[in-house]
Amino acid sequence: MNWLDYSIIIGYIIFFLAMGFFFRENKNSKDYFLGGKSLGWFPLSLSTMATQLSAISFISAPAFVGLKLGGGMKWLTFEFAVPLAMIFIMIIIIPPLFRSGVVSIYEFVEKRFSASTRLILSIVFQISRALGTGVMVYTIAIILQAVLDIDYMYTILIISVITVVYSWQGGMKAVVWGDAIQMIILFSGLVICLYFGWTLLQEHGGLAEGISPERLTVIDLNLGIGEGNEYGFLPMLIGGFFLYASYYGCDQTQAQRLLSAKNEKTIRTLLMANGLLRFPVVLVYCLMGLVIGGLITVAPDFIEDIAFATQKHFPEEFAKNGIKPDLMIPVFIIKYLPHGLIGILMVGILSAAMSTLSSTVNSLSAVTVEDFFNRGKHKGELSTKKYMLVSKLSVVFWGIICIASSFLFGGSKSPVIEIINAIGSVFYGPVLVTFILAFFSKKVNHIGMNTGIISAVLINLIFSKTMQGIFNVDLGFDIFWIWLNFTGVIIALAIAYIVTYFTKNTPIKNISSLNISIKKSDFFIKEVYVLGAFFIIILIFSYFLPSFFN
Repeated sequence: MNWLDYSIIIGYIIFFLAMGFFFRENKNSKDYFLGGKSLGWFPLSLSTMATQLSAISFISAPAFVGLKLGGGMKWLTFEFAVPLAMIFIMIIIIPPLFRSGVVSIYEFVEKRFSASTRLILSIVFQISRALGTGVMVYTIAIILQAVLDIDYMYTILIISVITVVYSWQGGMKAVVWGDAIQMIILFSGLVICLYFGWTLLQEHGGLAEGISPERLTVIDLNLGIGEGNEYGFLPMLIGGFFLYASYYGCDQTQAQRLLSAKNEKTIRTLLMANGLLRFPVVLVYCLMGLVIGGLITVAPDFIEDIAFATQKHFPEEFAKNGIKPDLMIPVFIIKYLPHGLIGILMVGILSAAMSTLSSTVNSLSAVTVEDFFNRGKHKGELSTKKYMLVSKLSVVFWGIICIASSFLFGGSKSPVIEIINAIGSVFYGPVLVTFILAFFSKKVNHIGMNTGIISAVLINLIFSKTMQGIFNVDLGFDIFWIWLNFTGVIIALAIAYIVTYFTKNTPIKNISSLNISIKKSDFFIKEVYVLGAFFIIILIFSYFLPSFFN
């Protein structure tokens, strides 16, 4: 990198600090955490995508497709269930949640079940999200260190402090508009890498034997059960559906964006935009991975540079695997792109990390304030001035926690990362069931629901291959992790009803006074038909994709 690249990065940082100052006028909780409910579908849809498509995706997805052993275009199967999940959220989740008028989505759970149910979901969300985000920031920092020779401590501080400052100043408006800008930068970076990778590949004579058929295959009919059976069609479709329905509809980081919309029509539009745009964006990720992975085969010095960076900064992985696939994109950027574009691409990686972090600290702050300071008999007692003070202090607090988890847990031992991934995969199902039963069931009490949540999480953890590896236990049963989103739903649902049956004397709250009813018209909206048709289109496209390269 030279002065031009550093100037671009410095200009980017100054811009985001100024943006936080621009959006600093927040009068109350609705302004600070929900953007005054004035945000349109375009910035919200970009913000939603930017939060989910993080810096890890920018780096790891192309590496999985182009370089990782056993990888390839099957990464696209992650997107199969997205349109169906968006339809489900539009019809089932959003009408009752948006009409209830809550800020923290876990407040609704208390209204239907109990304070204990609310706190169970809230605490686990806060711990897992803060720790997971901290590890993400560390991972990006250590990868940037490997290619830029900038100590990861400084990279972590740059990412974290700048993000916390503009989030603290501007609240949800700054977060959403920051995410939207960062998503545009991120996608521009993808297109730049794809273009230069393709050009360089052709200059080196192209791939004489083409791309390996194994890397081009998208649809695999394995069931995700047994050694080596991963990314099968059914597990990715079924497990993915429950994962995305829960993540986009029942996770505070995403649901808070939906609740920030002007009205339900805006929410439907932004969900449709996500359902339609995610697949093309991820397709660009994957094509970039194929092209740059192909470049490795015709440019031996490229793989040597990746190996050198791995040996220098990741000696244990070098001794085990030879190279670290996640270094493919950063090394490509530094090695092959001209100055100026290097700065833009580094900004793209920083943007992806900052987008995820800004969403996390804002959502964690909202949950902290609403679930611990503004609930129960104390709800409404905080003055506007005190509410804003507590909210901003919470943003700073969670920013510090994320930074601390980056330093303390991020890189010293891999089990921490594995634990976070395990928690993420086992928890979405029980969370989704909790909200579905809160909306529609009049027969489940809070004892049954609490038991269902805890039991489903524990059982999923037992059967998680990741957790078995951490505790050096082999149950002799391999199940691909995405199935755990489905099993979590089934287990939580069954146990909630069984325990309720044996605790019939426990009263069940009545929430009929809330305006949460789903209307017949909610089912017959154009967005449903558009997303349904798009689901069929991406399946057909994915099936025939290998033939496009022949």
